[in-house]
Amino acid sequence: MEWWLLYWLLLSLVFQNITCRGGNPGGGKGHNGDSDWVSDTQDCLRNFNNILKNGNRSDLDSLETLASVLEETEVNNTTFLSVNRLMAVLHKPKGRFRGLQFYANENEAVSDKAVTNCKVSVQLPRELDVGPNNTIVFCMLTWPEINGTVWGASGVLYESRLVGLSVRGKNISGLKEHVNITVNLNGHGTEEPSCNFFDFSTRAFSTYGCQTDWKPDQNEVTCSCDHLTYFGVLMVGLPSSPSDKDQEVLTYISVIGCSLSLVTLVLTVVLFIKNRKARADISMKVHINLAIALILLNVHFLPNQAVAAMSSDGLCLYMALALHYSLLATFTWMAIEGFHLYLLLVRVFNIYIRKYLLKLSLVGWGFPAVVVSLVVIINEDFYGHFPLDSSKPNSTNICYIGDTTVKMVTTVGVFGLVFLFNVAMLAVTIRRIVGFRQSQEFGPNDRARAKRDFCTLMGVTALLGITWGLVFFSFGHLNTAGLYLFCILNSLQGFFIFLWFLMSLGKTGNQATRTSSETRSSKS
Repeated sequence: MEWWLLYWLLLSLVFQNITCRGGNPGGGKGHNGDSDWVSDTQDCLRNFNNILKNGNRSDLDSLETLASVLEETEVNNTTFLSVNRLMAVLHKPKGRFRGLQFYANENEAVSDKAVTNCKVSVQLPRELDVGPNNTIVFCMLTWPEINGTVWGASGVLYESRLVGLSVRGKNISGLKEHVNITVNLNGHGTEEPSCNFFDFSTRAFSTYGCQTDWKPDQNEVTCSCDHLTYFGVLMVGLPSSPSDKDQEVLTYISVIGCSLSLVTLVLTVVLFIKNRKARADISMKVHINLAIALILLNVHFLPNQAVAAMSSDGLCLYMALALHYSLLATFTWMAIEGFHLYLLLVRVFNIYIRKYLLKLSLVGWGFPAVVVSLVVIINEDFYGHFPLDSSKPNSTNICYIGDTTVKMVTTVGVFGLVFLFNVAMLAVTIRRIVGFRQSQEFGPNDRARAKRDFCTLMGVTALLGITWGLVFFSFGHLNTAGLYLFCILNSLQGFFIFLWFLMSLGKTGNQATRTSSETRSSKS
């Protein structure tokens, strides 16, 4: 057998040719009138229904053929066609087009007339501007899925349903008045609907040109799209939210931890001011600036919900600005801690920088001010009363940033860069400590040295804010556990810095005592 014959034989087996006569691309009458063209299209639907039973990705060309056949079928009046897994309405416009609606349930689909137990409704805008020669096609089909997914989609195709819309002789795209497709949802659990269309050119689902209008308390989703094609609602899994009991416990943990941190941080600043040797240490000055940033953060975080519950927009605006500024200042001083550690451990020599602390302060306190000022200049309304959980509009309000993009760029984006840099600095610290210990001889004080090394690493971890990185790893089944760790460790960050400060003061005192005793011995 010739190879090309084998090729065509395999191709015909893969695509299971629909063999439809119902097209009439020439636009004239059928061989025995319009009824014959409709009959042929009905046969086409039966053939395609058999293909649907397989649900193979390779049958997508058959879907395109079906769409073309439905568009080219000649009808004089609105015609309903149905075969098991699919149904279609062919609407022939008469007079000036003023928009059109389709309604469909499990058994029927009609235009401009509501049906009982409606599953899908479609609203076509006047902008389509169709005439008597443009047949409007509504098609709804059920595609059998494998393990809940279809064609490599990132989510589950809701009820395995695709809704097709097209107009004979017109390629509809870039509409200013969007097409609205409303789909009823019978329970969605923790999943979120996402409006998609199937892109035949890329063989994949896409959201381009489509908007999803849905809220967690709604039992329907509306897809607003600027073009016509085959649409579907993908159910995308969301990370499991903590229960109400967990949220209550997490709130108590945060309040207690932040209050303890606030008190100990203030005590840290007082001890720093009273200790002359600590005030002379550049590293201590860097630590104190981070402590002040954390004080500001806790001062504006703890009463935030109470202020949001009040009706004062001005006070809430101040609270939102101050919270954003202090959070950015905390991240910035964490980055400065990493930079200072880099100078001490990596460069070591030639690290003198003229007016070093002044330059660090300009960055640490100036950068957050610039970012907040830019946000205010762009749109002051980005700050205000917003729900703590964006997926639950009725949840507790806070005074902060409401725009997701601004929040991601100015908060998550900034911290992401700080986190990556500081993780690298922590790795350098661990490597230096391990290398230093390996170069020393083992002795009876190894346990004490290991204890000091562990305390050093814990102190550096607190100063660099490494525990804030838990937010990047709290997803899926780790969501609740990650939230607990995040709240416990980060609310107590100020307390950990206080312990580090006390340990550093102890080292300074021991060194001073040792120096004075050595001086007395040399004099005697």
